[in-house]
Amino acid sequence: MTELIWSPQALADVEEIRAYIALDSRSYADLTAQRILAAVERLKAFPDSGRMVPERQSPEVREVIAGRFRIVYRRKAHVVEMVAVFRGSREFPDQAP
Repeated sequence: MTELIWSPQALADVEEIRAYIALDSRSYADLTAQRILAAVERLKAFPDSGRMVPERQSPEVREVIAGRFRIVYRRKAHVVEMVAVFRGSREFPDQAP
């Protein structure tokens, strides 16, 4: 089974998303954050199930889509590291892998 690791940046991204949505609805904000976290659980068993990030074209850099959000991760041997979470309508961040 593959280990899931969240980078500090990815966790901060989820918290910022939750906080922004909470300005309108705390319950929907919590639900959105839960859905983002749950979306990556399948990577434990199927680490390559996310698609390759089109902007990077690297087999190690992949993503899972959760609603309107892209969860970008880096695939390593026996480890999947979530590196960034952002709205799909936004430009791909320069600092992401």
